[in-house]
Amino acid sequence: MRDDKQFHPRLLWHLLLIGFVILLLFPIVFAVSNSFKSLQESYNNLLGLIPAQPTFNNYVTVFTTLPMVQIILNTFIIATVVTLFKLVTSYLAAYAFSFFQFRGKIVLYFIFVTTIFVPFTVTMIPNYLIISKIGLLDSIYGVMLPQLCDATGIFLITQAMRGVPRSLIEVSRVDHVSDLGILRDIVFPLTRPAVVCMGIMFFINSWNEYVWPTLILKDRMNFTLPLILQMFISSEGGTNFPIAMAISMVTILIPLILYIFFQRYILNTFSQSGIK
Repeated sequence: MRDDKQFHPRLLWHLLLIGFVILLLFPIVFAVSNSFKSLQESYNNLLGLIPAQPTFNNYVTVFTTLPMVQIILNTFIIATVVTLFKLVTSYLAAYAFSFFQFRGKIVLYFIFVTTIFVPFTVTMIPNYLIISKIGLLDSIYGVMLPQLCDATGIFLITQAMRGVPRSLIEVSRVDHVSDLGILRDIVFPLTRPAVVCMGIMFFINSWNEYVWPTLILKDRMNFTLPLILQMFISSEGGTNFPIAMAISMVTILIPLILYIFFQRYILNTFSQSGIK
């Protein structure tokens, strides 16, 4: 009897979790299924998860009618450059806040962290005006420039560096090891999970960004994947679901692979920083 009482609550929890997993996976399965449907079948059986007559025509159409190679390259360049710059600036700032002593450090760190809570709509218009004045409209450089540093990265990497024993840093400085050597040989190996985590998060966020590129980019050859996807989703001109879902599959493929391989680093970093 005691085993039965312990079994039923556990079974209910498992069923509840399985239900949540199904709800989370359904949009992905829906997108995969409709990407292999014809337009007529998609409208007639939109929620059907198994295509009656699977076809690759949607993917062929996407890669033959659109400059998809250039679009994927634009998205990859933007995401990669933004990720690298954010990692470098976040890492150097976190090192300074963690191991340097200077006047106003706490106030400056508080100001950086406070910017996390500033909505994008507040900075959107000033950034647009600056990009317009320096002539970077309709350029991937205009998309990248306002995103080269990130307060969230500074905060999370700083939390990770606080776990590095300060005695190691002090001993290294006594031995006249440069700050670059300390970063490379001591701090980085101990904070590698946090760096990998932030790199993946920066890359995925930049890869999926839509609003800011929409304001800056006008020429289709400069578009990113989220902007191309919007071309086939329109309340006025109708929605071509199969084509849109095919583009969605291309869009989510690389971020999904990255997250699957590096998810343990992401979860580990959030747990270390106290964020559940």
